[in-house]
Amino acid sequence: MLYFTFQSSRMIHVSNRRSLHYQHGAFTDLVFYTVVFLALMNSCRAQSEVIVPSQPVVSLVGEDVVLPCHLDPFMNAFDMFLEWARPDLNPRFVLLWRQGEELKTKKHPSFRGRTSVFIDELEKGNISLKLSKVKVSDEGGYKCVMSALSKASSVQLVVGKWTSLVTSKH
Repeated sequence: MLYFTFQSSRMIHVSNRRSLHYQHGAFTDLVFYTVVFLALMNSCRAQSEVIVPSQPVVSLVGEDVVLPCHLDPFMNAFDMFLEWARPDLNPRFVLLWRQGEELKTKKHPSFRGRTSVFIDELEKGNISLKLSKVKVSDEGGYKCVMSALSKASSVQLVVGKWTSLVTSKH
C-alpha cells in the first residue's frame, strides 16, 4: 500500500522511499492529481477481501449447488485470475479463470463440465462457483483464491443422499 506525505507544496514523499516532485501549473497539476488518484485506487483495490459463508454449504446428490464467494468491497473480477481449488485433490483445480476465460485443461477430471462462474456477475465482484450434478465425492473443502489480491477464503461443502423411509405393516 502506498502512503503519501506532503512535505512541501512541491514535493510528496512516497512510503517506498521515492519522491515525486512537481511544479505548479495546469498541466502538471492534472498529471499530479491523476497519479495520486490512480495510486489511491490501486491501494483501495488491494483492500478487497474474499468473502465466503462461515457455515458449510449443504447439497443433495444430483442437485446443483452454488458455493458463494464475493469481493468486498466489490470490484470487477472479469479480467483477473480466479482459482477455485480442492487442496486435497491432484490436480487441485476445480475451476481456473484468467483474463476473461476459463482454463479448462488444468481442471481436475472429475469436475470437467460441472463447474462454472456467473460471467455476468464477475464485474460486480461475484466470484461464486456453480457445481452441477453434485456427487458424494464432491464433499470437502473448497478454496476461492484471487491471486492479484493475494487473498483466499475456504468454504465447506457437505453432501447428503436421498433416502426413502419405508415402513412395513405387520
